[in-house]
Amino acid sequence: MTTNIVEIDNLSFGYKGKLLHKGINMVFPRGKVVAIMGGSGSGKTTLLRLIGGQIKPSEGEVRVDGKVVHEQDRHGIYKLRRKMGMLFQHGALFTDLSVFENVAFPIREHTDLPESMIKDLVLMKLNAVGLRGAHALMPAELSGGMARRVALARAVALDPDIIMYDEPFAGLDPISMGVICDLIRSLNDALGATSIIVTHDVEETFSFADYVYFVANGEVAAEGTPQDLLQSELPFVHQFVHAEKDGPVPFHYAAADYRSELSL
Repeated sequence: MTTNIVEIDNLSFGYKGKLLHKGINMVFPRGKVVAIMGGSGSGKTTLLRLIGGQIKPSEGEVRVDGKVVHEQDRHGIYKLRRKMGMLFQHGALFTDLSVFENVAFPIREHTDLPESMIKDLVLMKLNAVGLRGAHALMPAELSGGMARRVALARAVALDPDIIMYDEPFAGLDPISMGVICDLIRSLNDALGATSIIVTHDVEETFSFADYVYFVANGEVAAEGTPQDLLQSELPFVHQFVHAEKDGPVPFHYAAADYRSELSL
């Protein structure tokens, strides 16, 4: 068994001829919580899609449990995804299914377990996120924080080796954010899983992550433990970590001279 369950090796990827990633290298050790951080549009979520096999790299490769993802056929990708759990932005619950049925969905999709066992597993996962009593509710009846916790229960329904989180803190109040932070860390440790978190929330992520990658301009601009990065002298990292408006990341998108575009 390899130490790293996910490895990204010299990966490049782009849309319509424009490179989004250029020679990215990352490793995600078993049992660790690793964050991918960076500004909006830096390609953080795209890295999760590459790991999950939704898209293929232009160059390089992504390996999951030793297997190159883009070389797998449909059956191989399906088998790899059995090892993964995913918490999408804003939860992405099925609106026409109850809380119980949302969490049961991946179990029914990937196993042939009897309904009595599915019931026990679903209630156990909901109990882990504090929402066993809400199993009969519909998504429209949940608060934002509750919906995110149901989505987390669904993500870990099959005890995955890899749990991926896409902006898990977006739109949450401080209490819900604290609950989600604790759940990510505690569930990761309880399952012995590897958690990959895409986020731009510095304070929350640094409170529990083991390692952090900063992505900027298509490359890994910096990496290290939260303590290392808080002390970093790199201009981009310092600006991002300390939420400074002035620095290498500009406020204005690149454009022609303003006066030249005015109708004078």
